[in-house]
Amino acid sequence: MSQHRHPGAPGRAGAVPALPDLPEATVARLPEYLRALHNLADTGHETVSSEGLAGAAGVNSAKLRKDLSHLGSYGTRGVGYDVSLLIDQIEYVLGLTQRRAVALVGVGNLGHALAGYDGFASRGFRIAALFDADAGRVGEEINGLIVRHIDELARVAVEEAIAIGVIATPAPAAQAVADQLVAVGVTSILNFAPCVLSVPEGVDVRKVDLAIELQILSFHEHRKASLTALPATGGSALTALPGGLAVTEPQEAIGT
Repeated sequence: MSQHRHPGAPGRAGAVPALPDLPEATVARLPEYLRALHNLADTGHETVSSEGLAGAAGVNSAKLRKDLSHLGSYGTRGVGYDVSLLIDQIEYVLGLTQRRAVALVGVGNLGHALAGYDGFASRGFRIAALFDADAGRVGEEINGLIVRHIDELARVAVEEAIAIGVIATPAPAAQAVADQLVAVGVTSILNFAPCVLSVPEGVDVRKVDLAIELQILSFHEHRKASLTALPATGGSALTALPGGLAVTEPQEAIGT
């Protein structure tokens, strides 16, 4: 993943000297490490082993060590990682040394819940503005912020230095909202609408679709149920699929 480089990192011994290019999978795991490290710091831990941090973050220790090596952090043999230093390193790489202003568009049920969530501030983000196209929502106060009409986006984006846009609108409205965000200079979008957005090169979109996550879990439930129902004999079984297709499901041999 290509990232802009920074002339220098925080002025602390062992800090990352420049922003490294990181694999997307590593970037996705860094917030998990950061959350675990903050929990360790809050409970008085000054150091942590790779095994301890990996367990707290839910990954294997080899993967964790490889991820952190990209940051230039290798820990100390027999001691582990300095918790405070590693927090500084990860927060720097994730760009959390400054609080980023976020605009939330769409204050229906989901948007309302997101606007009222207090956890963003502790993670380096500030919900700076709320928008909706529904005149009945405009003027409503949520968590100390007044909902503005979407037509005010261009002005407010400049005034609040909006860095990230969050879309929590119905799917049919999401693309138009994305276009408006891009038009005012927002290049990072978190999309909760159940649709795929088309954005120009240089605009990053992360999609959160709760229904898709539930469907994936449904697959695993279905799979577990089908395995439980297989006859206890060797070989394989054919499972009929809609449309007359069939798949071969392997069966575990008994008594081996």
